[in-house]
Amino acid sequence: MTRARDIQQGYGLVEWFRTGDYDRAEAIITELSGSGAAFLRTHLSWAEYLTPQGQAWFDWLLPKLSANFELLPCVHYTPPSMSRTGKSSGAPRDLKSYADFIDHILDRYGRYFTHLELWNEPNNLLDWDWREDGEFALFSEMVGGAAYWAKKRGFKPVLGGPCPFDPSWVDLMGQRGVLEVIDAVGFHAFPGTWDSEEGPWRGWDMHLGEMRRILDRYNPEAEIWVTETGYSTWRNDEIEQVSRFSKALQVPADRIYWYSWRDVPPDIAVQEGLWFDPRHYHLGAVRHDGQPKLLARLLREGGVARVAEVARLATPHVAKDAPHIAITGGSGFIGSNLAESFLAEGRDVLIIDNLARNGVERNLEWLKSRHGDRVHLALIDIRDRPKLEEALKDADAVFHLAAQTAVTTSLVDPVEDFETNARGTLNVLEAVRKARRSAPVIFSSTNKVYGGLDDIALIETGDRYWPMDGRIKEFGVSEARPLDFSTPYGCSKGVADQYVLDYAKSFGLRSAVLRMSCIYGPRQLGTEDQGWVAHFLIRALAGDPIMLYGDGKQVRDILHVDDAVAAYRTVHRAIARNDAHAVGKLFNLGGGPRNAVSLLQLLSEIESLTGRAINVEKADWRTGDQRYFVADTSKLEKQLGWRAGVSWQAGVLHLAQWLSNERFGGRGLATARRRVPA
Repeated sequence: MTRARDIQQGYGLVEWFRTGDYDRAEAIITELSGSGAAFLRTHLSWAEYLTPQGQAWFDWLLPKLSANFELLPCVHYTPPSMSRTGKSSGAPRDLKSYADFIDHILDRYGRYFTHLELWNEPNNLLDWDWREDGEFALFSEMVGGAAYWAKKRGFKPVLGGPCPFDPSWVDLMGQRGVLEVIDAVGFHAFPGTWDSEEGPWRGWDMHLGEMRRILDRYNPEAEIWVTETGYSTWRNDEIEQVSRFSKALQVPADRIYWYSWRDVPPDIAVQEGLWFDPRHYHLGAVRHDGQPKLLARLLREGGVARVAEVARLATPHVAKDAPHIAITGGSGFIGSNLAESFLAEGRDVLIIDNLARNGVERNLEWLKSRHGDRVHLALIDIRDRPKLEEALKDADAVFHLAAQTAVTTSLVDPVEDFETNARGTLNVLEAVRKARRSAPVIFSSTNKVYGGLDDIALIETGDRYWPMDGRIKEFGVSEARPLDFSTPYGCSKGVADQYVLDYAKSFGLRSAVLRMSCIYGPRQLGTEDQGWVAHFLIRALAGDPIMLYGDGKQVRDILHVDDAVAAYRTVHRAIARNDAHAVGKLFNLGGGPRNAVSLLQLLSEIESLTGRAINVEKADWRTGDQRYFVADTSKLEKQLGWRAGVSWQAGVLHLAQWLSNERFGGRGLATARRRVPA
C-alpha cells in the first residue's frame, strides 16, 4: 500500500479551459474560488500554444489560476505539423523539441508553479509499438529528457498516468530510467464510470499498492498522485458522485485531483467525438451552464466536512422486512413533515430523495436524529428507474412528492422539468405496478393544471382581487374546472397528474391525486420561486427587501402543513380500505376561502409580527402567475371528512416563530410574538 496522505493538505480539481474562451474561464475561476480546493490541474497544450492566439491566452490564464491555487500544468499535445504521425497524440519527429518547449515554458511561466506534468497522451497502450524503436521507446526518451532538464532547473516533474492503469508500463518507464528523474507519478481511475469496462477494478489499495511496489524498486522517494478521478452523473445520480468524492479523499495517495469542476458544454466535441459517449459530458460538480450539482453545493456550504456528512447519509439503509411507507421527496418540506407523522406513530418510513433542493439534507438529518433506524434511506433520483424499482418493491404505500417545483425553473430548462415531473412520475407508477403489492399511490399535483384562470372575472379592491362569480367567491375553484396546462411546469405536472389517474383505470393501481394550492409551515426552505410564504418571512426576519411580481393583489388560499399532512393521510386511509370515493380520484387541497389571502395582506401581517416595515420592491408579472386561485376543497371535506383546522393567521405566526428560532437565534419578531413553537 502506498503512503497515507495527510487529509489536511486538501484536494485538487481538474479543469480544462478552451483557448480564447475568456468569459467562460472568468466565470469558472470565480466558481473555483469557492470550491475549497487547494490544487488545480489544467492543460498547457503545446499545439494550442503555437496557434496565433495561444501565447496570449496562456499569458492571461496561468497567472489568474496560480493566484488562488497551487497550479499543476499538464504539458501535452504535439503540434500536428511537428508530429511523426500528423496527430497531436504522436511523438515529435525531433524528440528533443519537447524538452526545448518545456524549457521555454519554464522560462516564461515557471514562477507560477513548482510541479509540471509531462504527458503526451500515454493512453491506448494496446495500440502502442513496444519494440526498441517503437512508440514506447520514443515516449520514454522524450519524457525522460524533458523530466531530466526540468529537474536540473529546480522543478519537480510529474509523470502522467495512463487510463486504465498498466503496471507493466510503469515498470518499463523504470527500466528505461525515466522514474529516476520523476518526483511523482500520476494515476487515473474512474470507479463506477469507466473502470468496470476497461479492466477489472480491484480497488484503490490494490492498484496503488502495486504502483508503490514498482516505484520502490526505482525511486522510493517518488510520490503517487491520483491526477484524475471522478464520477459521471449522466444518470442523474448526484448522490453517488458525492459518495465517490468522499471516498476518493480517503484514497492512500499523496495527492488527489477530482475531475472535474464543470461539465463539458453539450456543443463541444470530446476526443472521441461529439456525444460519442454521454458520460464524458457529466463529470463536473457543476453543470455546463454554471448551475451547481449537489457536490458543488455541499463544498460551498461546508467544504469537505459537509460532503462527508451527507455521504454518510447516502449509505444505503433500505427497509426490507419491516412494513414501511415510501415517500419520494421525503427530505423536502411536505415530505419530511409527512414522514415525521408516520415515524411518530412507530411506523418505518423509506425516504427516496436526490437532495437536489438546497438544504433538504437538514430535514433528513432531523428525521434521523429523532427516529434513528426507522428512517430508511434510498438517496436516488426518480429518473433512475432501475434503482427506483428496487427501492419501491416492498413498499406498503407510496406518497409521490418528488418534483421540480418552480414555474421559473421549468421555463429555463423545460427538458429537465419534463424528465423529473412527467417521466419520473411514470417511473414511480411502473415501479409500483411491477411490484404487484397493490400499494396505494398518492400523488402531489398542483393548481397550475388549471392554467392562468384568465376567464375568471375579478374585482380589484385596495389590497386584493375578488371573483365576480358568487359561487367561486364562496367556495373557490372546483375539480370540475377544465384542465388548461400552461408553462412547462403546468404541462409536466399535468401529464403526471393524468397518468396517475389513468393507471387506476388502465391497470387497477390504487392511486389518487391531490392538486395543491400554497402549503406553508415548519421545515419549509422558502425561495423566491417556490415556498413564497416562508420566503417572505425569511426575508422580513433578516431585514432584507422583498420583491413583489405583479401588483401584490393576487390571492392564494394558504394551508398549514399540518393540515396538508392530515389530508394525505386521510386519502391514504380511504384507499387502504378501498373506499370508492378515493381510489382513482382527484381532490383539490388548499386552505379554501377561509384562508384566502393576498400577497399584500400577508406582508401587512408579517409587518405586524416583526414590528417593522418591509422594504418592498416591484417587478413585472411572471409567466403563468394566476391573479386569483382559491381551492374548492368541499369534495375532500364531504367525501372523506377532511377539513383545514389552522387559520392562516395562526399558521403564519407558527411558521414565523419556528423560523426565528431555527434560523435567527430567536431574533426578528416583535417581543410579544417570541415563543418557540412545539
